[in-house]
Amino acid sequence: MFAIKRALKLNKSEATLMAKHAGFRRVVYNIALSFRKSLYDDSTIKISDSKFIGTFKKYLTNTLKKLPEFSWMQEMSSRVYQNALIDLQTAFKRYCSGLAKHPVFAKRSKGQSFTVDDSNGKMLVASGNVIKIPTLGTFKLHEPLEQSYISQTFNLTKEGNRWYVSFCVDAERLPVQHTQESVGIDLGIKSFTTLSNTQVFDAPKPLKQAKTKLLKLQRKASKQVKRSQNQRKTYDKIRNLHNRIACIRKDFLHKLTTFLAKTFKLIKIEDLNVKGMMSNHKLAGAIADLGFYEFRRQLEYKCLMYGSKLELVNQWFPSSKTCSNCGHKQDMPLSVRTYECGNCGMVMDRDLNAAFNILNYQPSA
Repeated sequence: MFAIKRALKLNKSEATLMAKHAGFRRVVYNIALSFRKSLYDDSTIKISDSKFIGTFKKYLTNTLKKLPEFSWMQEMSSRVYQNALIDLQTAFKRYCSGLAKHPVFAKRSKGQSFTVDDSNGKMLVASGNVIKIPTLGTFKLHEPLEQSYISQTFNLTKEGNRWYVSFCVDAERLPVQHTQESVGIDLGIKSFTTLSNTQVFDAPKPLKQAKTKLLKLQRKASKQVKRSQNQRKTYDKIRNLHNRIACIRKDFLHKLTTFLAKTFKLIKIEDLNVKGMMSNHKLAGAIADLGFYEFRRQLEYKCLMYGSKLELVNQWFPSSKTCSNCGHKQDMPLSVRTYECGNCGMVMDRDLNAAFNILNYQPSA
């Protein structure tokens, strides 16, 4: 199973329709959560989550929608509130099982999204520049679908100033022919990845590049009247800038991980403790900007997708301190970028030497 995601090409009325449905989802979720919390607080009333959801649906349909202040709900797709209540039920299940914290109220500032589905079952999503979304209508796409798919549930999300649609496809990708056997990969800040075949990939640093503009916008927003129209416009610009930063990072990581998973049968990387590395305040910003954790996450599922194998090398293995030629170990401060072996005299780029060691690493029995 894999997911397809596309940006929607909306006019003003269509964008307003999406925003209304996102607001509908948020209102229903918050009202249901408020009711559920009050029932939890009342020890005399015991009701299961599934029974509460069924009762609340009846209340929403027969009472809430008929109130004058909530009459606008009748214009919205019923599949939105159905999925919002499913989300709430799932949130409480995770909370009761200890997998997550107590559900919190949804806020517009935290993002706009909602889910719809076809109540009749799976439907055909035709190839081309348009997509038919159940109960909402047909919309144009920025990037066409190359082929047709079968799906049932569609997630609509706003990122920056664009709306995206995503849906799951219950299928497997065709296997690919890998052109190379194995590779060791050293992750770094100066060069994002150094491969044992001498290839080097430098990552863009979108946050570092946009930091000056971001600081100016944040300073401007702090001086504007709280919750005013002008402040909202400035916050929209900040969100758009953050979205652009995230898109640049995602684009680089997706292209790199897809290339690696399609090219090599065996990929070896260090099992880095990213959370621990982030505790170093001198490196935290650079590490966050590069996206080490996201690189590993994408590589893990893409290796499964394309039939390659990913091996994690112990994080305590001294790949940077060990000579890849003779095995001699020596201290290597971060400022030293060339490995000069004190035993055999080998001279090699620090990161390339580490990549060779990662490739040749064998776990101890």
